[in-house]
Amino acid sequence: MEMTDREVAASRETDRKLIASNKKARHDYAILKTYEAGIALLGTEVKSLRAGRVSLVDAFAQESDGEIMLYGLHIAEYGYGTWTNHQPRRTRKLLLRRVEINKILDKVREAGLTLVPLSMYFENGWAKVELGLARGKRSYDKRQDMAERDANREIAREMSRHLKGRPRQ
Repeated sequence: MEMTDREVAASRETDRKLIASNKKARHDYAILKTYEAGIALLGTEVKSLRAGRVSLVDAFAQESDGEIMLYGLHIAEYGYGTWTNHQPRRTRKLLLRRVEINKILDKVREAGLTLVPLSMYFENGWAKVELGLARGKRSYDKRQDMAERDANREIAREMSRHLKGRPRQ
C-alpha cells in the first residue's frame, strides 16, 4: 500500500532526529526564548553529524558583520574523509531571516544576554540548531533550582508509594 503525497508530507513534518543537546546550558543559564536556525556545513561535517560526533559544550553564537556565527562548536573530523576534511572547531554561519537576525541582535545587545546553542538535530534532512537567548544564572539560583528539582522528585516518589499502597520506609 503506497502513501499519498499528503501522508508523506505529514510524516516528514514530524521527522526530527536529535543529534546532541547541551544540558549544561540549561543548568548555567536561564533560557528566556528559543530560536531555530539552519547551519551552513560542509559535506564531511554532515557525515560526522549523522554519526553523532558533535559537542555543544563550549559553543556560543555572536554577531559578525551583521550575521550570526556559531563559535566553539566541535564537529569531529569524518573518519573516511581525505584532504577535503573540515577543521573541527571552525566558525559556522547560522542561517536565519534578516528580520529574525535583527530581533535577536536587538535583544542580545541588552546587558547580560547571550546566545547559547541548546540542541542540534536533523529536521526533514536539514541540520538545525536550537538557540537559546539566555541570561547567566548565579550560583544561588542554581542551588535553588536543584533543591526544587529534588523536592519535586521526593513528592513524586511519595505519591507513587501512596498510590501503590506501600507504607513509608
